[in-house]
Order: sequence, then C-alpha cells, then structure tokens
Amino acid sequence: MMPDDLPVNLPHVLQAVEQVFRMYEQAFLNNDLSVLDQLFWHSPHVVRLGMTETLYGIEAIRQFRQNRDAQNIARVLYNTRITTFGDDFAVTVTEFERIGEAGGRQTQTWVRFAVGWRIVAAHISKSP
Repeated sequence: MMPDDLPVNLPHVLQAVEQVFRMYEQAFLNNDLSVLDQLFWHSPHVVRLGMTETLYGIEAIRQFRQNRDAQNIARVLYNTRITTFGDDFAVTVTEFERIGEAGGRQTQTWVRFAVGWRIVAAHISKSP
C-alpha cells in the first residue's frame, strides 16, 4: 500500500482516537498518573518534549510526571484537530489556554498497538 492509498479519518478509527485523546486530557487535568502512564508507549523510544523538559524514554516521562507540580494545570483546549491514517496511526494537534498564563500548543503522535492506542511522541510549547 502506498502512503497516498492510506484512508484518512476512517470513522471507527477517528472515534477511537477521539476517545483516547479525551481520556488523556481528563487524566491530565486530574493528574491521574496511572492513566497518563498507560497512554504512553512503554518504550525507551518514546519522546516527550515539554515546555521546559526534554524526555526520552518512558522512565524519564514517569519520573517527570511523579516530580512535577500538578497545581494550576487546568486548561481549556481549542482548535483541536485529529487526523488518522489507516487503522493504526494518528496525529492530534491542539492549542490550550490556562488562566493567568500564556497559552500553548500540543502535538501527539498515536500508534495502535496490540494493547491499544499509545502516544509515541509528544510536543508541548508556548504559543508565540
């Protein structure tokens, strides 16, 4: 199958990714470390580039989550876009605002493994 032949946004795939994306956001807002950990690929190859941190591997991501200050993390998402490619690959992009702080942007790359959808790469940055 050539890349141009990959179906984009198959309804059942889009629905599944929307569901895990919402699950991630709810876990983020509640600082639910168990769910956040579940949704990241448990691999030394997973990457999370944050506002102030550069994390390579699931252990670094876990350590960051356990040690970060989870106060004032509430945010509102807008301009969220989800694009799926075939049955097993998706990208989510969203912007967010926090009360009293600069807004930001978040991109996640999702892959469907046998255990379910997992984030294999994430990037968070401040809005310009």
